[in-house]
Amino acid sequence: MLSLLNAVTLPLIGAVNLSSALLVVFAICLLAVVGFEFVNGFHDTANAVATVIYTRALKPVYAIPWSGTWNFLGVFLGGVGVAMGILKLLPLDDLMKLPVGVGACMVLAVLLASIIWNLGTWYLGIPCSSSHTLIGAMIGASIAFTWYYGGAGVNWDKAKEIGLSLILSPLIGFGAAYLLMTFLRKVLKNSVLFHIPQGENDTPPLLVRGLLILTCTLVSFFHGSNDGQKGVGLLMLILIAFVPANFAVNHSISDAKILASLNKTQIVVSHTNGTDAAGKGLLSKLDSAINTTKTQLASKADTVKTYKFRKEIKAVQKDLTAVLTAKDVQLAQQDKATLTAASKDLTGVTDFAPIWVIATISISLGIGTMIGWKRIVVTIGEKIGNEHLNYAQGASSEIVAAATIGLSTGFGLPVSTTHVLSSGIAGSMMASGGSGNLNSGTIKNIALAWLLTLPVAILLALGLFMLFHLFI
Repeated sequence: MLSLLNAVTLPLIGAVNLSSALLVVFAICLLAVVGFEFVNGFHDTANAVATVIYTRALKPVYAIPWSGTWNFLGVFLGGVGVAMGILKLLPLDDLMKLPVGVGACMVLAVLLASIIWNLGTWYLGIPCSSSHTLIGAMIGASIAFTWYYGGAGVNWDKAKEIGLSLILSPLIGFGAAYLLMTFLRKVLKNSVLFHIPQGENDTPPLLVRGLLILTCTLVSFFHGSNDGQKGVGLLMLILIAFVPANFAVNHSISDAKILASLNKTQIVVSHTNGTDAAGKGLLSKLDSAINTTKTQLASKADTVKTYKFRKEIKAVQKDLTAVLTAKDVQLAQQDKATLTAASKDLTGVTDFAPIWVIATISISLGIGTMIGWKRIVVTIGEKIGNEHLNYAQGASSEIVAAATIGLSTGFGLPVSTTHVLSSGIAGSMMASGGSGNLNSGTIKNIALAWLLTLPVAILLALGLFMLFHLFI
């Protein structure tokens, strides 16, 4: 068994020094993150296909693989901004200094808490946010970690930023879908758009069908680029926790390239003036951080020194951002462009994911989309409103969802596909017939899940961390 694990994992992660027990736990964590993304596929992506299925634009046999394919592409092409934003919630710098067993406790607590709540809500057919679940689990595990080991704990600034995104996005989805649906009803007044399909063979006209398929495609792609990145972040958490020397920094970026970026930055700093003491202090701090980072560069392959190098690189990134945004630092346009390029290059040293990590999550999400989709689809298509979805309701809710999720991905912020789309459908239903057109029972269940997810996930992860901690 252990020889098989080594044969599978070592080509991907390089040589590692893990005991037999930790190697087994490492394999369990890898399977758990694949399982989380698999569950995410049939839990969240069902939202994307509900509208095309219930408007008869596509039959399930075509809609599910189509959505799965675009989810796959979304993860693969969506970058790693959201993934790295998720990781910034955790006390990674403190975690990397401790024994691997502590990291295993955190990883397992986060993954199992997320999977348990997602599976429970899926079984009940309640649309629930995987994003809320994951973030709650990360906060709970971080609180437990701080309780035992102290340190920085939860990055509450990042938590507030992400929390605001998760709270506002469904409100935006509801309001925007309501306005768009009202526009379609009051201005376009095309009866074809408001037709409710009757029977399996009552399909939309060609142009309407094309619009519905396009919006489904966009929601699927942006779901992959946003929700899929959470899986990428989780897999990187596992790798950083178990083999930090290999994955705390991006070793594919050569020392020469890193040094070149540091030198270019230092040259700009040397001939840049601060307009007052504060500006001069920022420049001096950046120069000092660069010098410290240079001394760590040659030894960044060593496990202990990797931590220091990562910490110094992040200090340079932070100071670079402060200089670029400071009003009391005089920067020529060319110098600003040089520092911006250097900042991007140095960010890639700590914020990255290997191609095999992205491929693993892409495949897991894509396959998960094709299995177990029906429970959530039925809720979205039949139970949010008191009437069957018409073409305009399906299209308006998905247009709003695609735009909201796409913009959030661009800003590196996680949002809930589930809540954005279900609130969009609720908004379009309300625009069609007022509050009486909403199914109060379903709305209450969704709202209850929305309220409970964060505290339940926090408590689950906190309890699991404490349980696993007994065995290290």
